This record gives sequence, structure tokens and C-alpha cells, in this order.
Amino acid sequence: MQKHSFKLLLILSAAGLVAASHFQMVDQYITTVIMLMGINIILSTSLNVVNGYMGEFSCGHAGFMCVGAYVSSVLSVMLFTSNRIFGPPLLSADLSLFLFPAVILAGGLAAALTGLIVALPSFKTRGDYLAIITIAANYMIISGIENLDVIGGPRGFQGMKRVVNAMGDRLDIPWMPIWVIVGTVFCVWVIRRFVSATYGKGIIAICQDEVAAEIMSVNTNKMKVAAFMLSSGLAGIAGGLFAHVYGYVNPQSFNILKSTECLVMVYLGGMGSLSGSVLSAVLFTLLIEALRFIIPELNALAHHLHLIPDSYEIGQVWKWVIIPLILILTMQFRSEGLMGHRELSDFFPFLKRFYRMRQAD
Repeated sequence: MQKHSFKLLLILSAAGLVAASHFQMVDQYITTVIMLMGINIILSTSLNVVNGYMGEFSCGHAGFMCVGAYVSSVLSVMLFTSNRIFGPPLLSADLSLFLFPAVILAGGLAAALTGLIVALPSFKTRGDYLAIITIAANYMIISGIENLDVIGGPRGFQGMKRVVNAMGDRLDIPWMPIWVIVGTVFCVWVIRRFVSATYGKGIIAICQDEVAAEIMSVNTNKMKVAAFMLSSGLAGIAGGLFAHVYGYVNPQSFNILKSTECLVMVYLGGMGSLSGSVLSAVLFTLLIEALRFIIPELNALAHHLHLIPDSYEIGQVWKWVIIPLILILTMQFRSEGLMGHRELSDFFPFLKRFYRMRQAD
């Protein structure tokens, strides 16, 4: 009964958010922040599969997000809108409402295949080499897209807002909040199922002791590749949603700084904790948005005290002082993160069925 009540509460909360956005009870800014929370939840939980549950160290998560963002964006613009690059649409704009999930999943599939290409040579190495390879892959993906002038190159790519507007013309409701909520719930559900299944138990065993896992007949290479592809694919889904929320993508939106944000969310929440990743993504998003209001005040104070020239703005400087500082303080005073290896079910027993699969599963 409690489990069903919890699910009902989640459904009612999501429906309330969509209704509030539709009837303009909350402004567009708040709606966008909530959607960004959902995207960050997907990024944090998906990276936790590799860095938390599997115990490896991937540092280029934003590269796979970039692949998903561009593939889904190009597909949606090509299929449903008329543009000077691809010509007339291949399909009617009315079909965008029904095919949009397939477009987002196509971006996730492309990111998963990219993850496979990176994973195959990476997992033949040990130690910190995966971190180096994933950082290199992040830069390679961005550089490759910047040299593809057909999709805008360094200028970026746009046109996705017309696809979103076409869905609104078909049925006038806020579609992007709905798709972000659905995507977030889907990705968290997939990860929960994965870590509770045989593959999940296998990657947890790899994290504890890879040699012992191999002795116990765990196919470590196969499971590492599967986990990395899942993580990359979900990052691609986050990228596709991100692109359609903002209606514009630029390769530099997915640079190493974006990957650092993903790392901060994972380690702040706790490695190997699904609940921790969700909680840290929400807190991190709120902190970043709070800085938008605090940083202008810091700028004004610094100008008043003549600490910096009048023409210089310290917004991005402060942001990238505070974010690494969060990571340093977390490692120093709470190295296991906010939740450690625990889930919400450890504090609220009625949620155990929600987090753990029945034996029959």
C-alpha cells in the first residue's frame, strides 16, 4: 500500500508541475530550472553506473551527451522542419508528437555506440588510463563536430524549437516538461533495473575485486562494456532533451567543464547510490541557479572595492572556483558523499520494494 502511495505521489507531483506550467502558475524560468534538474539527474545517475557501481573513472561524460544532442537535433530538424541545409521535411510536422521519443532514443543509441568504440580499447588498460582516454574522447568528439560545417560547426546548430512548437500546435500543452519528466523516470528506472539484475551484481563484484570476480566466472570485459554503453546511451538521452529544451546546441556546451559538473554531482551524492545521485543533481542545479543571482552582487562589490577592472566580469571565474571547491570539500570532509552507498530505502523502509527487485525478477 505504501509503495503504491509513493508512486501515486510521484505521478501527482509530475501532473501538478505540468499543469502549473500549462496554466502559467509558474514562469518559464522556473520550468526551465526544473527541466534542467531532470537532465542533471539523468547525467548524474548514468555516470554513477561507471564511476560508482563499477568503480572505474570516466571523465568525459559530456562527450556522449554531445553525441546524443547533435544526433537527435539533426534528426528532428531533418524529419519535421524545412531548412536550408536539409531541404523540405521528410515527414509531416504533425508526426513529431508521436516520433519524438524515437528521435531522442536514436540519439541515445548513437551515444551508446560511441561509448562502445571508446570502451573496447579502454578496458584493456587498468588504473587511471580510462580517465585519460575518456577525456581525450570528449575533446575528439567536440573537435569533430566543430569541423562539420554542415551542422553549424563551431557556430552551433538550431531549429529544434520549431519541432517543439509543432508538437504544441498539434496539442497545446507544455510538451518539453512532459518529455523531460518521462525521460528522467525512464532512465532512473532502467538504472535501477540494471543494478538489480545479473549484470548489475557483476559490475558491483568488479568494483569490489575484479580478480575475484573473474575467478567466480564473471565475464568482466563484457560487463564493463555493457555498463559503459548503458551509461553513455543515457547521457545521449540527456543531451537530446537538453538540445530541445534550449532549442540550440553548441559543441563548447559539452566541453570538459560540463564533464566536471557530472563528476561533482556523482561524488557529492555518493558513489554507488542512486538516491544520492538524484539528490545531488537537484542540489547542484539549485546551487548553480543561486549563483546567477549571487555573482552579480560579487561583481558589484569587487568593482566597488577596485579589486578588478570595471570592464571585467567574474561570473564564470566564481562559478569555476565554487564548483571545484564543492568537490574538494566533499572529498575532505565527506568522502563517501551525502548518501554514501545507502539508498532512501535505508532510511524509509517502505521504499525497499521500490529500490530492490523481487526475487522473481
